[in-house]
Amino acid sequence: MSLLWVILGLLLLVVGGEFLVRSSVALSFKLKISKLVIGMTVVSFATSAPELLVSLQAALDGASDIALGNVIGSNIANIGLVLGITAIISPLTVDRGFYKLNWPVMMLLSVVLYFFLKSGNVLDLWEGAALFVSLVIFLVVLIKSSAKDKIAVEDVDDTLQSTSNFKIFLWLLIGGAALYYGSEWLVKGAIEMATALGVSERVISVTMVAIGTSVPELAASVIAALKKEKAISLGNLIGSNIFNIACVLGITSMIQPINVNSPAILTTDIFWMLGFSAILIPLVFLPKRFELSRLKGAFIFVAYLVFLYTTFM
Repeated sequence: MSLLWVILGLLLLVVGGEFLVRSSVALSFKLKISKLVIGMTVVSFATSAPELLVSLQAALDGASDIALGNVIGSNIANIGLVLGITAIISPLTVDRGFYKLNWPVMMLLSVVLYFFLKSGNVLDLWEGAALFVSLVIFLVVLIKSSAKDKIAVEDVDDTLQSTSNFKIFLWLLIGGAALYYGSEWLVKGAIEMATALGVSERVISVTMVAIGTSVPELAASVIAALKKEKAISLGNLIGSNIFNIACVLGITSMIQPINVNSPAILTTDIFWMLGFSAILIPLVFLPKRFELSRLKGAFIFVAYLVFLYTTFM
């Protein structure tokens, strides 16, 4: 039964996330917000909603390990699983914005998160607020640099400009309800599954829950790679990791402080996350610059399998 709750929860999160993205973008067009800002803020916030709801629900239920494990595991999965498989299918070219802004911010936030958690074994309101403010600063810099460099935004569906007010309201309603029940069922199923398998909630959250919330990114990346279209950019995945730390954990800890209940989060999991983030720089520059080849993708993916094995063992 616990597996059923997890699967149903994940399905509802995917559906809810999709409806929330569509309604948010349509509403933004109504409010005359520029396409660049919609793509870099509205879409990013909406696609982080499933992770946010899961972490918030877990923190409110007193399952802090799921709240933290979900984000740390998702960040590991975005690089090891999503990026690894995508690069194996179709090699990726890397733009310069990756190491000038996106990667340094992701690395900085990852290190800051480690010290915040280590300082008192809790992520409190003020630390959460600091993470969220850093996200706002990052987005302002990103939007300004993108506007200056005339970067096109591909994530925004222009057809949503003509959406009726009734449709927007209906989509928001469906999206909100699906995200609420999806997060509740997923957290409930994860707690039951951990008990049934005799493993900790942390193990389930950094593996199964994290993979589940990374499935939409994986599906989109694999489809793009198979079609030989421009596969999901490294910037999108790095952006997702930045949002997970600064937005998901930032907002969650402002509403409900997140305690570190399992020591393994600080002694093992977060170092895997830091390692996967750090390894991207040598992979991007060596031996062929600005390319993630199939071999590099295979290396990241095998490293992810090692992470899963050691976590369960």
